[in-house]
Amino acid sequence: MNKVMLRVLSLGMAGSCVLGLAACNRDASADPGTASAAAEAAGPKYAKVVSVEPVRETIHKPHEVCHDEVVRHVEPPSDQHQIAGTAIGAVVGGVLGHQIGGGSGRTLATVAGAVGGGYAGKKIQEGNQHGTVSTTTRKRCETVTESTTQIVGYDVRYEYNGVTRTVRMDHDPGDRVEIQEGVVAVSDAH
Repeated sequence: MNKVMLRVLSLGMAGSCVLGLAACNRDASADPGTASAAAEAAGPKYAKVVSVEPVRETIHKPHEVCHDEVVRHVEPPSDQHQIAGTAIGAVVGGVLGHQIGGGSGRTLATVAGAVGGGYAGKKIQEGNQHGTVSTTTRKRCETVTESTTQIVGYDVRYEYNGVTRTVRMDHDPGDRVEIQEGVVAVSDAH
């Protein structure tokens, strides 16, 4: 009985294979246009790109720029009012004025000589007197802003089934974009 059962099973399996092959042949001999239309409907769809506009953004980058600067310092002279020159000039002028004239004219000449000598002594000291000059170097820094413009995306206008739409993408897609469910979905189409 075992042998009979094995034979029945073998015949059943052989019949299944024959029927399966017949079904495969029937599908293969079907209309070729129908098969490619079904494959095309399942494949990717593309929309025509109408225009691509780069989107630019200006980026401001502040940074510090430093350089050495020579600074000149002038210290005023110790006798800013030229007192020594005025005093010496007044004494010399008074002595010279006293030598001129006699009597009350001598007193007037002495006073005039002292005043004139004092003025002359002040101007002489003023012309010869200079402040002490020293120089130092110090670092001077300032903030400078550099501006650069870079492309941050692309506004892509595309047409699909008579409808024009716009989408922002991270790169220029070329002349077509892949469409899923009527809207652009794949950004790597070319």
